[in-house]
Amino acid sequence: MSMYGRDPWGGSLEIAADSATDDDRSRNLQDYDKAALSRPLDETQQSWLLGPGEQKKKKYVDLGCIIVSKKIFVWTVGTILAAGFLAGFVTLIVKTVPRHHHRPPPPDNYTLALNKALMFFNAQRSGKLPKHNNVSWRGNSCVNDGKSDSSTLFKDLSGGYYDAGDAIKFNFPQSFAMTMLSWSVIEYSAKYEAAGELNHVKDIIKWGTDYFLKTFNSTADTIDRIVAQVGQGDTTGGDPNDHYCWMRPEDIDYDRPVTECHSCSDLAAEMAAALASASIVFKDNKAYSQKLVHGAKTLFKFSRDQRGRYSSGNEAAIFYNSTSYWDEFVWGATWLYYATGNSSYLQLATTPGLAKHAGAFWGGPYYGVLSWDNKLAGAQVLLSRLRLFLSPGYPYEEILTTFHNQTSIFMCSFLPYYTSFNRTRGGMIQLNHGAPQPLQYVVNAAFLATLFSDYMKAADTPGWYCGPHFYSADVLREFAQTQMNYILGKNPRKMSYVVGFGNHYPKRVHHRGASIPKNKVKYNCKGGWKWRDTSKANPNTIVGAMVAGPDRHDGFHDVRTNYNYTEPTLAGNAGLVAALVALSGDTSMMIDKNTIFSAVPPMFPTPPPPPAPWKP
Repeated sequence: MSMYGRDPWGGSLEIAADSATDDDRSRNLQDYDKAALSRPLDETQQSWLLGPGEQKKKKYVDLGCIIVSKKIFVWTVGTILAAGFLAGFVTLIVKTVPRHHHRPPPPDNYTLALNKALMFFNAQRSGKLPKHNNVSWRGNSCVNDGKSDSSTLFKDLSGGYYDAGDAIKFNFPQSFAMTMLSWSVIEYSAKYEAAGELNHVKDIIKWGTDYFLKTFNSTADTIDRIVAQVGQGDTTGGDPNDHYCWMRPEDIDYDRPVTECHSCSDLAAEMAAALASASIVFKDNKAYSQKLVHGAKTLFKFSRDQRGRYSSGNEAAIFYNSTSYWDEFVWGATWLYYATGNSSYLQLATTPGLAKHAGAFWGGPYYGVLSWDNKLAGAQVLLSRLRLFLSPGYPYEEILTTFHNQTSIFMCSFLPYYTSFNRTRGGMIQLNHGAPQPLQYVVNAAFLATLFSDYMKAADTPGWYCGPHFYSADVLREFAQTQMNYILGKNPRKMSYVVGFGNHYPKRVHHRGASIPKNKVKYNCKGGWKWRDTSKANPNTIVGAMVAGPDRHDGFHDVRTNYNYTEPTLAGNAGLVAALVALSGDTSMMIDKNTIFSAVPPMFPTPPPPPAPWKP
């Protein structure tokens, strides 16, 4: 019997009677089992057959925020631990294995010579010495300068520096030496710092400026006299004095007269330049800097009010004769402008009449030669600096352009392609045309040449013209290097003219303190002559002293009694220090462009503020 029904999915539904026997069903099931086993089952099918309790389990780690595979977790943690172990192992090796430090390159010759050249000033100190003077054979000396001369108003004149191989204090070359040192510090303080000498050179300058403040009424606005000299050197009378006697400064027992002057424009203006330039060096010490500025103003006013040459009519004309005071007017006014920012000093320094009297327009055999007597070349370089970096424009532009052109001209004269100055066969330029004591002029020229080269580089100027020919700024540095190398030993005699530098240098320096042993024996005025006249080497080495130098044939006589070869001076060593620091160290260290202008106000009036925004 069969039943017919309706298939709910759209087809007919037939329900057949269950007529199959149990044997038939069993036979059919066996057939199905054989068919199923004849082909593999996929994972899903296996799960149907095995049931949920028999599935292959995957292992996971629940980290709270995420669930990750246990295998990945183990690998990750293992990698981190291995990396940490490796890093620790490497660190242990680095810390335990000896390291080879890369030492900085040794100092260049200019830096080594600079360290020594500054020591000369320690050896020249007068008065009660500081504990850190570091010259074993020197002691307190001439502490009663001023007190022993009843004719002077200035009773405390201890301190300052002895000029050369004697014990005279000449304020004219001494103030020039301090100005040169200050100028070099203003331009190259970073190089002094790199050489470890910045504090030392500032101490040297302050020792000089402290003394200058004693040589006039530095608290007054108007003065009528200044001290020009302490000690006496004229030997015509045969009386005991600083040149007639040969004594250690510590043993001096003869009178030391004080020379005052009442009309000495050159000396007063040079002293003003020394104080003004030093005020920039010590600008961080506001009280002392202002004291120096006030003294400089007072001195410069005196120089303008009381005209005259300091060496006129006295013995200074024998040793340090000043040929003119006009160059000191330009030089002093320029430094006072930089120290104060007062435009009246710039107006004076750029007055064509002053420049004309100073010889700026007529040339001559010594044109461009900077010395303790003539500072025109230094003033021209200083004013060229103003034009290069500040460009003040009208009304200064015309005269500043003239100074700049004049500077370019005398820089050309230093080059070997021109014949303004002869050279020795060994290569030394003869800036004093073969006269004795040439090195003081050579070092000043080397300083100016290097400085002007650095000015051009700082102003992004590649060079300058000498007539139709263009020269790189590097040519000036090369000139300076050849001259300084000559002084340091690259000359026909293989002689270093800086005492203590190299292995071959003068041993019989014309210097009283260095030539007399410190043996607790006091040698009187004439008793020291045996030390002056002996052919033996000096018992004391005056480290850093640059002697007067060779002759026009590169010849040199290491003889104590011939001061034209073997005597060092303050002015010469100041130029030496300036040139050495300019050439020392890394050439990438530039000049300090801005410090010298720290007191200079903006050259143009400040523009007015913009108008308020327009509102409808």
